[in-house]
Amino acid sequence: MAKFENKTIWITGASSGIGEACAYLFAIEKANLILTGTRIDALKKTQDKCMELGAECKILPFDLSNIDKIPNLVADAFNCFDTIDVLYNNAGISQRGLTIDTVFEVDKKIMDVNFFAPVLITKLVLPEMLKRKSGTIAVTSSIAGKFGFPLRSAYSASKHALYGFFETLQAEYYNQNIRVVMICPGFVNTNISINALENDGKRHAKLDAGQAGGITAEKAARKIVNGIYKRKPEVMTGGKELVMVYIKRFIPSLSRILARKIKPS
Repeated sequence: MAKFENKTIWITGASSGIGEACAYLFAIEKANLILTGTRIDALKKTQDKCMELGAECKILPFDLSNIDKIPNLVADAFNCFDTIDVLYNNAGISQRGLTIDTVFEVDKKIMDVNFFAPVLITKLVLPEMLKRKSGTIAVTSSIAGKFGFPLRSAYSASKHALYGFFETLQAEYYNQNIRVVMICPGFVNTNISINALENDGKRHAKLDAGQAGGITAEKAARKIVNGIYKRKPEVMTGGKELVMVYIKRFIPSLSRILARKIKPS
């Protein structure tokens, strides 16, 4: 039997990058998929491939910055297959701007998409999981959720906040068979820098060197999907940049020095 056969998995940020790559791996495992993203054409292409791979697949195009409409989105998700076994809060938006230059509207949008949206979605999905006494909630944070990173003040803040909220949720509901899987990527070659917001809210519109030199989304997805299957508390994926996480943990003074020396991009 396939690992996720007949399990319903909802992935946000599924139109490209890590979310798309994970969708294909879940599809191979015969999951029922719900895919959310902002680009309808890209979502449809992902849907078509998932169905070719043997999955049932529904798409729910949505911009997670529309916080007030998220309850309707969650209702639509439950209507797809009646239940959600795995919620993968993957969608996010990055940043490229100095703290003092970044307008507050950009800070707010990043926090809405990266933090408040997954928090609200989770709060609305959780009761059904608790009723069944089973559920896995995966969340894409970042190594920027472990330490501050130049030009990423709001982004890093949102990713730190995810750890605080979802580790608390894990502690509260672990005994009711709810598991949280924190996904902590380093550099992955996706469109995250292209879609990042600059200090005035405009798209960065270019692939940064860090992303360009990162591991493929497919390689990251293999580790992530395996981690979700095993319900691991944390999955780290990336290259040599992950060493910074351990430096921060064991030699925090050195991590602060190294962070100051990171070349902004």
